[in-house]
This record gives sequence, C-alpha cells and structure tokens, in this order.
Amino acid sequence: MNPIYDRHRIALICLGLALVTAGLYWPVTHHDFINVDDPRFVTENQQVQAGFTWSGICWALQSVYTESWQPMTWFSHMLDCQLYGVKPGPHHVTSLLLHLANTLLLFLWLNQLTNATWRSAFVAAFFAWHPLHVESVAWICERKDVLSAFFWLLALLAYNRYVRQPRAGAYLLVLGLFTLGLMSKPMVITLPCVLLLLDFWPFNRLGLQFLPGTETFHQSGCRPHPLLANWCDKTVVGRAVSLVGEKIPFFLLALAMSAATVFAQKAGGSLASMGSLPFPLRVANALASYLSYLTKMFWPSGLAYFYPYTFGIPLASVLGAALLLTLWTAWFGLRVRSQPCLLVGWLWFLGTLFPTIGLVQFCLQARADRYTYIPSIGLFMVVVWGLHDLFERWPARRKLLPVLGGLALAACLATSSVQLACWKNSLTVSRHAIEVTDNNYVAYESLGEAITALGQPERAVGFFAEAVRLAPGWAQGQFNYGITLGMVGQTNGAIEHLQAGVKLVPDFAQGRYDLGQTLLQCGRTDEAIRQFAEVVRLDPFSSDAQRNWGVALAAQHKPDEAIPHFSAALRQRPDDPRIRFALGIAFLDTRRPDLAAPQFAAVLKLTPADARAHFQLARALEQQGKLAEAVGHYREAWQRTPGFPEAKAALDRILATNPDLKVK
Repeated sequence: MNPIYDRHRIALICLGLALVTAGLYWPVTHHDFINVDDPRFVTENQQVQAGFTWSGICWALQSVYTESWQPMTWFSHMLDCQLYGVKPGPHHVTSLLLHLANTLLLFLWLNQLTNATWRSAFVAAFFAWHPLHVESVAWICERKDVLSAFFWLLALLAYNRYVRQPRAGAYLLVLGLFTLGLMSKPMVITLPCVLLLLDFWPFNRLGLQFLPGTETFHQSGCRPHPLLANWCDKTVVGRAVSLVGEKIPFFLLALAMSAATVFAQKAGGSLASMGSLPFPLRVANALASYLSYLTKMFWPSGLAYFYPYTFGIPLASVLGAALLLTLWTAWFGLRVRSQPCLLVGWLWFLGTLFPTIGLVQFCLQARADRYTYIPSIGLFMVVVWGLHDLFERWPARRKLLPVLGGLALAACLATSSVQLACWKNSLTVSRHAIEVTDNNYVAYESLGEAITALGQPERAVGFFAEAVRLAPGWAQGQFNYGITLGMVGQTNGAIEHLQAGVKLVPDFAQGRYDLGQTLLQCGRTDEAIRQFAEVVRLDPFSSDAQRNWGVALAAQHKPDEAIPHFSAALRQRPDDPRIRFALGIAFLDTRRPDLAAPQFAAVLKLTPADARAHFQLARALEQQGKLAEAVGHYREAWQRTPGFPEAKAALDRILATNPDLKVK
C-alpha cells in the first residue's frame, strides 16, 4: 500500500474518532459535580483547591487520603483548580480530553502492533463509545481511570519501540511510564503480565514456529536487554525465563504498590475483613462479577455507579459462571495455533480485572463499571479479531462486517448518550441507580444528600432512613442520617444515629465532631467535651474541634480553661472572626480587657459591619477607662443594629455620667 495513502487514512480515522467521541461526551461539560467522592477529591479538598503549592505537593506525595497513593491524580486535580477554580465544566473537559487521547493512543498502538488498521479502529471506537466507560469519563473523581490508562497506553507504545530496538533508554521509558500509571491508580499493576502476553502474541519473542501472522522477534535479532542476555538460551523455556526476568523491576513496583494499597485501604477502614466477607463468598462474587461484566459488555443495561454486595448468590449461578469461564478459556487455548489473538485478548480481560474482582474486597460493592476501562480492551480485541477470522474465507465479509460493526457502534453511541444524561447531577445519577438496582443504600444516601443541598432536609430524612434500614452497619449512612435529623430539630434521634456511626468507626474524627456539635446544641456539654477531645487526639489540626471545645468550656463558665483551646484554633485559622470573637469574650470574662480589645479589633478588620464586635470592643475599652473610644463603638453598634438595646443603654449611661466627654 502507498505509505502516503496509509498515513492519510490513519489521520482521517483519528479525526473521525476524535470528532465523534467529543460530540458524544460534550454534554458532560455542562454537568455538575457528584456528591459521591467528588467532595473528597475536589469540592471539599482544601489542598487540591489551593492548586500547586509546596504544602499541597508534599501532601499529594505523602497522602493516602482516599485509601490509595495516587499523587499524579492529585496533581491533575490541582492543575485544574489552579487554572479554572472549582468549576465543574472545565474539570469535565480535562477528563474528556484524556479519554480522547486514550482512544487515539489505543488505535495507534494497535495499528502499530498488528498493522490491521480497520480492526484497530473498531477496537478504539468500541473503547471510546461503550456505555460501560461513561462512568470513568463523566465522574470527576474517576479522573484516575482515564489518567492511569493514558500512562498505560503510552507505556505500551514505548514497549513496541523497545521490542524492536531493545536499548536501555527505551526500557527505562517503559518503566517510567508504568510508574506514572501506578501513581495515578494502583489498578495498572497488571501491566507486566500484559507485556508478557504481548511477548507471546504478536511479538512472538518466544520464537514459536506455529504462531501465524507474527514477527518472530527472537529470531530477527530483537532480544531482551543485554544485561539479561546471559539468561537466554536456545530453548523456549529459557527464552520464557529471560522474558520474565526482564519484567522483574515491573513486578517489584507492582508488588510494592499492592502492599501500599492494602495498607492504605486497611488504615482507611475500606478493606473488608474475612469475618464480614468470608472467602467462599468472595470467590462466588468474583465469578458472578466476571459473568456480569461480560453480559454488560454485550448488553449494557441497568448500569449504576454502585452495585450493592449480594450475600445470597445461588450456587447454581456460581457453578454456571465457573463452567462458562473455564470452557471459554479452554476453547481459546485450543484455538491458539490458528487464532492466538483470542487467547491473548481473553487473558488480558481476565487478568486486568483480577485486582478489582473482589477476592481482596475494598468496600462493600459487588463490582463497578469503571473497573472495565482497561480490561475491556482485551475483550474488544477478542470480538473484532474473532469475527474477522471467522468470516475470513467468506466473500461477502468485506461488506457484512463493516455493516455489523457500524450497527454495533451506533447502538453504543445511542446507549452511551442515554447513560451520559444520568450523570447530569447528584439527583439524576442517584435516582437512576435506585431505579435499576435493588437495595442500593449508597444511592438512597446520595439522593438524601442532594435533596438536603437544595435546602429541603425534611424531604431528605426519608431517603437517609431507607439507607440506614438497608445497611445499618454502614457508618456514613448513620452519620448523615443523624446530621439531617439534627437539621430538622430531631436532636434525640440525631444523637442516637451519630453515636451508632461512632461505634462503627471509632477513629473517624469528623463523625465524632458532628456528634460533639449536636451534644453541645442540646446542652450536654460534658459529653460534647469528651467527643471534641477525641477529635483533637485523632486530628490535632482540627480548629473547629478546638473552637467548639472552648465554647463548651465557656458554657460551663470555665473561661480560663477555654482560652487555650480558642488560642490553638486561632493558630490554625488566624483569619476566622468566630474564633477571635470567642477568644475576646473569654478574655473579658477573665477580666483581661487589654487582651480582649485586640481580638475584637481584628474581628472588625475582617467583618467591619459586625455590630456585636463593636459592642464587645466598646466593653473592653470602657473597662480600660477609654470612654471616648468606647462611646464611638457603642454608637456604631446601635446605629448598625437599631434593635440593639444593650448598646443604646450603655451609650446613654456613659454620656449621662460624663456630659463633658469628647467623643472620638
């Protein structure tokens, strides 16, 4: 084929993929943040919202805040906030651009790998437009999916180059890109296994004579890195050992990331124990999940952002799933001589899903659509290459296959468009999840949060109650139910559910803070103080807990004990007028007006219209004998708030007893 024509064809395919993908996903640029996980990643994350700062960079490199070490993902969100602030549209645009880049990289990599342009284009199109991938693109907190896949695909392209020209620089480039992928999302730990699959087909670095349609790179001079050359010999086993040895640095990185992730998940309380989820149940769920993913690949209905764990999976379903997976694996294995791509694609699908299939259970979700973002590539390869080979000898295949492929892609576009509309905001995505799943306590809780955010906590109470009924052992549901009950004045019920949440996760500082705040509102100051003390133990930098601890002590008429807590809170947040005001009151109550006056003056610099601060500053000045200044602030307080009788009374009293006073 004419190389110029070939380049033009590739360019046109890339343009078509980009335009259709952008058109499909463009509505997401007008979507909102979602109240599930987006707050932790962006909207309530002060480190991320500050953009690139030295403290933020250090935090990203050290943090396991979301039970994973993912500094590249944090940097990505920080860059968005640096450029656009906390506006959802531009954040969605970044995720869309990464998905576009991944689509084009996948096409270019596959085309370079196999020289099968149209098959590569169909795989890339299915990847770009399949409904299962909507979640990864439309959910801002899943930036880690599209970002890690970006580095994954770059690593595959770099590996193509390394295999053809095995040099140290090319090897280190692959390793570096793999590292960046791990720093985006730990799920990419399976890359070294995929590289070994590619060594088998299409690179045939084992030198197997029976593999059709491959370049035998071992025989053509493309050997493992020279540092490992002494591991090679003339046998297939020797070459296999050398190829595994070549991947040792990759496996070590993957092992380190796996250990770090398990540690982070366990520390964050997301790692389910064997007691709560026995291993046989995990195996049953894993087998059922594999079958569910396969089903949704071909019939993507009932998609939701959360699938509750099913504790009563029928034995027949489990055995049926195991039998089908075994039969398919055996069939692809038997076809390896004539169609090695089928086995490679199938093992790609099974293997890259394995870390998230649930044998090591993170949280109580049965499965997640976003987990298919990379694994689906293998399955798309199986379908596209399998159909091509199946109809290879049929004369009409050149007309039939494009039509079938076009119809399938059109169905993907239509279904993805409908699915994308569900992600408009927290209300739409939660209601859709409730409609298509059973007992979805996360969706009920999310819907309750969304309705509360609209200023309608009375309506939200019922949804939180349903979430707690479905999952009484879910701490987040208990906490949010308790908070909402407090908002509607049902403080006894609020305390009950907040206490239940604290019992479930005793080391959750925010939950204890919410409980302490509610106890304080009910006048149960001793109990509130105990909760605030625990919050400060768990999070020494919690200025809110220190402030409310001081408020509780002040309510017990212990201003001397309250002052250190107000001072500690002020060190964390020197520009918070509430803390300065409370500290000033405590100084007045301990008869130290000279220390109180600067606090009220600082409050007025921050909020000049605060009549209460004018009044308290006037009190402090009066106690110091500075009557002229005090009169000015009493008058300011009364004029700003005409219904402030204390200010008017104090003003009249001073002027009556000091008729010759010259007011400043």
